[in-house]
Amino acid sequence: MFNRLISSFGLRRRCNVLLSPIAGKVIPLSDVNDQTFAAGLLGQGVAIEPSGNKVVAPSDSKIEAIFPTGHALALHTKEGLDVLIHIGLDTVKLDGRHFNVKAEVGQTVKKGDVLIEFDRDAIQSEGYDVTAPILICNSVEYASIKGNVGDTVSELDQLITARER
Repeated sequence: MFNRLISSFGLRRRCNVLLSPIAGKVIPLSDVNDQTFAAGLLGQGVAIEPSGNKVVAPSDSKIEAIFPTGHALALHTKEGLDVLIHIGLDTVKLDGRHFNVKAEVGQTVKKGDVLIEFDRDAIQSEGYDVTAPILICNSVEYASIKGNVGDTVSELDQLITARER
């Protein structure tokens, strides 16, 4: 009973922090040149203009899905976040070119493990935007999702804070 009382006052609200899976500049999701991502239809989050060429596990996680083209993956973190990492816009049309997947569906990965390597320059030279949306797909379970917009992050720097209800 006492725990419910404390919880009703919001005293036990916790925050889940998602570390960055990609190095680069953090921009608002609303600035992404794709309405599905910009409108938050797949979840709340941020996007990164990558400066590197790899995606690492932002937390100890289980790989839930990897697109056959290697441009996106979904994972469930030990903290309870369902995360979608999407490398570039319309990059599904590359049919896997310039992506090297290092993980597999069902695999348990450790924070920092390399999940995907990608050739950022080759993707850009083919005319694709390499902006990478990072979404919390179960964002409706949280009171707020706040990203470090405007920061330049390295892999595993703090990226998003999800405050529990």
